[in-house]
Amino acid sequence: MTWWAIDVRTSAGRRDSVGAWLVARTGQAVEERDDGTLVAFAADEEAVAALVEELGRAVDAPVVIEPRRVESTDWSTRWREGLGPRKLGRLTIIPSWLPEASAPDPLTIVLDPETAFGSGEHGSTRAALTLLSRLLQPGDRVIDLGSGSGILAIAAIKLGAARAIGIEIDPEANEVAARNAARNGVSDRVEFLEGDAATLAPLVGPADVLLSNILRAVNTALLPVIVRALHPGASAIFSGMEQPEAEEFRQTLTDAGFRLVQETLDAGWWGVAAVLPR
Repeated sequence: MTWWAIDVRTSAGRRDSVGAWLVARTGQAVEERDDGTLVAFAADEEAVAALVEELGRAVDAPVVIEPRRVESTDWSTRWREGLGPRKLGRLTIIPSWLPEASAPDPLTIVLDPETAFGSGEHGSTRAALTLLSRLLQPGDRVIDLGSGSGILAIAAIKLGAARAIGIEIDPEANEVAARNAARNGVSDRVEFLEGDAATLAPLVGPADVLLSNILRAVNTALLPVIVRALHPGASAIFSGMEQPEAEEFRQTLTDAGFRLVQETLDAGWWGVAAVLPR
C-alpha cells in the first residue's frame, strides 16, 4: 500500500501547537525530526489534499507544507525487523511473534502493536514505563491517556494495578490494544475507551495514577482535566517530551499545583512524575 507523508515546517514557538493540531486531526502520532520538521501521514492523495487545505486554514502562522509519496511497504510487518525482548525495570517486553512469547512469566508483556503507537522501542514509552514501575502501588486504579497499543495500561496490571482504563481517539488502536490485553490475560482488568480524553478522563476517575504519553502542548492543555481525574495525593506521569522541553513543563506543572517527585531521560525523551497534593 502507498502512503503519503506531509512534511510541515513552522517556527519553533508554534511547533507544539501545529503538532497538537496534526495529532488531533489525523488521530496518529506525529514524528518530529532533529531539524524540527513535523511529519504526519495520510492514506491517499485525496486525504493529503484535505489535510493540507485544513492545516492552511487552521494555523495562524507561517507554515511550509510539503506532501510526498512514501515507498510502498508493508509497514504492518516491516517494523518488526530486528526487534527482540527488551528489559525495562521489572518488566520484559517480548514481541508476540518470537518463540519466547509462548511461555511468559507474570512480569512479561507479550506485545504486537501492529499499527498502533507503543512497542517499547521509543524513548518516550520507555520513560513512562520506567516511572510507572517505580511509582505504581498494588491495587492502584490507573488511567492511560492516548493508550495506543495498550502497552502502558497492560504494564500497570502486570505491576499490580487493580484496574486500568485506556482512552484513545483511534478506534483501530483500541482494537489492537484489546488484542494485546487478551494475549496477556488481563482483559478482565483493562478497558479501552474510544473518545476524547478531555471528556472521558474526569468521568472514569478518580485514579491513583494517570499516564499521559503525549506531546507537551497536549499535556499542557489537558492539565485541568487531569487534575479532575485524580484524587488528592495521586500521581501523574507525563512523557512524550524531549529534554529541551523539560524546564518549561516543570514550571507548568508547578503552576498547576503539582509537586514533582521523579524524572527520567531515555534517548533524549524526558518523562516526569508529579503528585497532586492532598
